[in-house]
Amino acid sequence: MKIKEALNFINSTKTARASLGKEKIYFYADGVDRSDYFLVMPQKANNWDNVEEDFEALCSTTPKDLARVMDVIQRLLDTPVKERFPEKKYCLRWFDDDAGKTFLGFCESWGQKCWSLFDTQTSSTIFTESELEQFKRENPKLAPAIDAMKEPAEDKND
Repeated sequence: MKIKEALNFINSTKTARASLGKEKIYFYADGVDRSDYFLVMPQKANNWDNVEEDFEALCSTTPKDLARVMDVIQRLLDTPVKERFPEKKYCLRWFDDDAGKTFLGFCESWGQKCWSLFDTQTSSTIFTESELEQFKRENPKLAPAIDAMKEPAEDKND
């Protein structure tokens, strides 16, 4: 289970909430500040010994929602740490010619990632690390160019 998926699952309950701190995930009752958590776990925790509890802060959390929180934590603990985080995303920086058009770019649809011309002012394509690695394996002559153009992309959805 990815951390973002866990947060969404908990935040869909009626009486429990979850939020992400710098290195921890906080679980708390709806309507209270996350500093008044009933459970907190490091994002990289690998067992229940790493989960801190303060059950006096449960307030109005229902047993059903508490059970969901405990289930989500167990699912996170069962997920290898590397798989809990979203895969890094990159865009390829293209160099414009004098007319403002790029030389080469990618089509949007995966499975048909092909070379095509597009205007960098209006088009952008974001790739995961594994997509770029696969493309480099399939096209080894382009690997140095891909590495030179690869820039981290800000994921606006995360």
